[in-house]
Amino acid sequence: MTTQTPTHEATPSALAAPLLARLDGLRDSVARLVEHRSADDPTAADPLRGLYLSQEAVRHLLRPAEPVRVPLPSAAGLPHDRLADLCARLGLTELDAAVLLIALAPDLDRTFEPLYGYLNDDVSRRRATVALALDLIGVPVHSAGARARFHPTAPPAGLGLLSVEEPERPFLSRSLRVPDRLVAHLLGDDTPDATLAGLLHPLTAPPEPYEDQEPGPDGEFTVFVRRLATLLTAGAPLTVYLRERREGDGLACVTAALRTAGVTALRFSGPEDRVPELLREARLGGHTVVVSGLPDQPAALTRALAAATDVPVLLAGPRPYDPHWCDQDPLVLDVPPQRAGALRTWSAALGGEPDFDLAATVAPYHLPGDRITRAAHAARSLAHFEGTPLSPAHLRLAARQQSASGLEQHARRIRPAVDWHDLVLPDRPLTQLRELALRARHRDRVLGDWRLSAGGGRGRGVLGLFAGESGTGKTLSAEVVAAELGLDLYVVQLSSVVDKYVGETEKNLERIFTEADRTDAVLLFDEADAVFGKRSEVKDSHDRYANMESAYLLQRLESFDGIALLTTNLRANIDEAFSRRLDLVVDFPFPDSGQRLALWRHGLSHVPCVEDVQLGSVAADFELAGGSIRSAVVTAAYLAAGRDDLVTSADLLEGARREYRKAGRLVPGEGTW
Repeated sequence: MTTQTPTHEATPSALAAPLLARLDGLRDSVARLVEHRSADDPTAADPLRGLYLSQEAVRHLLRPAEPVRVPLPSAAGLPHDRLADLCARLGLTELDAAVLLIALAPDLDRTFEPLYGYLNDDVSRRRATVALALDLIGVPVHSAGARARFHPTAPPAGLGLLSVEEPERPFLSRSLRVPDRLVAHLLGDDTPDATLAGLLHPLTAPPEPYEDQEPGPDGEFTVFVRRLATLLTAGAPLTVYLRERREGDGLACVTAALRTAGVTALRFSGPEDRVPELLREARLGGHTVVVSGLPDQPAALTRALAAATDVPVLLAGPRPYDPHWCDQDPLVLDVPPQRAGALRTWSAALGGEPDFDLAATVAPYHLPGDRITRAAHAARSLAHFEGTPLSPAHLRLAARQQSASGLEQHARRIRPAVDWHDLVLPDRPLTQLRELALRARHRDRVLGDWRLSAGGGRGRGVLGLFAGESGTGKTLSAEVVAAELGLDLYVVQLSSVVDKYVGETEKNLERIFTEADRTDAVLLFDEADAVFGKRSEVKDSHDRYANMESAYLLQRLESFDGIALLTTNLRANIDEAFSRRLDLVVDFPFPDSGQRLALWRHGLSHVPCVEDVQLGSVAADFELAGGSIRSAVVTAAYLAAGRDDLVTSADLLEGARREYRKAGRLVPGEGTW
């Protein structure tokens, strides 16, 4: 809920002492007013006073009223006077403070109820009224200035500290009530309002403030944080909208600025009808309001928050600011990227530098500060469960769990369980795959710090094309790259993307790209020819709409910030405009006999085989790609399992023959080894 916990040396009883002292003085003032009124009241001794009007009472009421001034108590000189502090912070007058004290008295001391009933001349009216408050303060009831302080939009009613009830009654007879939360606060209770339960969330503080740091690798971010902290320290009410490039960046910036400024905050996520209670809570504690993740229709919420000109409000979200959200525009700022600060947060959350390269391990992840803390806690819990020291694998698994994604609506998630040893490829494609992982790891430094981005609103995504015949290892390579980066692999289901209705395919793709932009994952478009194919000459409406899809994809890829891999069996089918936007094109050649032998051996590495199994002949005689070799090994394994025996050369031969028959190819050496 707050960036830091305020410390109070005073105990709750000490915090309540000034308020109780004021009440003691108020009781004396009420007693003097009762004495003054009863001195010449003919009905003072009537036990039924207040229930009816006698002729003597009427004649007494018709006499001109004599003003009386009863001095109200003060708690001056007493430390920890929360009422005085609140009035000073909110700019309330002495009259406002006196009205609040008079209104809350029955909530703290029941003896005020019958006294107020007597002074109201109605035993059932046991709360202070406007007239009684003005009488106790000694202000004429016809004073326009005093009456204006009870207006719903004027302090303290406009600040949510006072309610003037029973609007159907004459103005002077309306009852005054203060919220229970105000009474609790004045007594020293800082528990948030019960109506805000579940709507306030903690803010995870960064490892250290940014006020004395050198700019360093995150210079732009650090300078931005300092400027925002200066605004917050100035104490001037302001509303700021921080547009974040990636979800969580705005909240990380806000958290760092709040800590640097030494300001506490309430992080809110709830409907606009809870804003009055939120603002009152912020006023009572002198907090800043933080809202991260605006609703789909944020106008009502932002208007309600921006209307509070006395409470600083910080909003953060990925969408561009819309002037329709507020009547008075907030200060709109773009949040710069941060990386070194995130590394410090990881280190602090882990309790220090681990034994492995932390920077290389967490480089692929872009988690906000609160999720970094949760991921670090989860990683330590995993290591404790396994009884082993903390490792990069624990950290990567925990980070993937925190990178929530809605991609599974349109893509199939694969948790990588492979590594580089599972790839049997020539040196050139292997080198390119490692370079692809390298680009994904260092793209922020190269494209951001070193300013090698092409500009024009282009993103910092990494795009690669895997081209080669079916079964040559394209999908497996994508899984290996994802495993190297410690990310999940999402295979886009083209059946859920391509739609026969005009414009729907683009909408589906936009949902995927938007979700992938905010998710730490690798996106795989398998058989990408279906959506990344060549544009054609427009001969009819079908061609025109097909070209529109390609044009959309060309534009969207340029602004993409994630990692996307495309696979195709026919590289020539990919539009040249797409190829130009790719970072790497990896060609997967058909394996030669030596590579086929390595693939057979790799496929049988965990399969029980006879000692004299012959792999050289089957690898040389059957020209199969890696995927087909795996299928042949699976067939051979089933044949052996059915006999409850080891895999033999005959089993492997039969598996290879079946792959040839499935492809409609002539089986070499049919019936011989």
